[in-house]
Amino acid sequence: QVQLVESGGGLVQPGGSLRLSCVVSGNIFSINTMAWYRQAPGKQRELVAGLPSGGSANYANSVWGRFTISRDNAKNTVYLQMNSLKYEDTAVYYCNAGVTENTNWFSRDYWGQGTQVTVSS
Repeated sequence: QVQLVESGGGLVQPGGSLRLSCVVSGNIFSINTMAWYRQAPGKQRELVAGLPSGGSANYANSVWGRFTISRDNAKNTVYLQMNSLKYEDTAVYYCNAGVTENTNWFSRDYWGQGTQVTVSS
């Protein structure tokens, strides 16, 4: 089955940078949109950035100009480069991918396990 494995989270000081990675594996026919969401304690999960295959990225207003989403299709991997990190960026970050499996005729969303990003001085 399809799995998403995330890495790159950790502790960083305000103004610092982190790069998150998410590798999609399994019986993959194609991957459509790849995206990053985050959820802070006591808050709803929100879309951070999304990147359709062959399309343009979209970002939440709160991260515009600071975060960059990219993907390496040959490696089935999506990245989130996070710069100028703020305290408010502290959250669990989840990878999301729309995947069409070899055994299916439709695409559906899959989620990673989440990786903790903590911005603290």
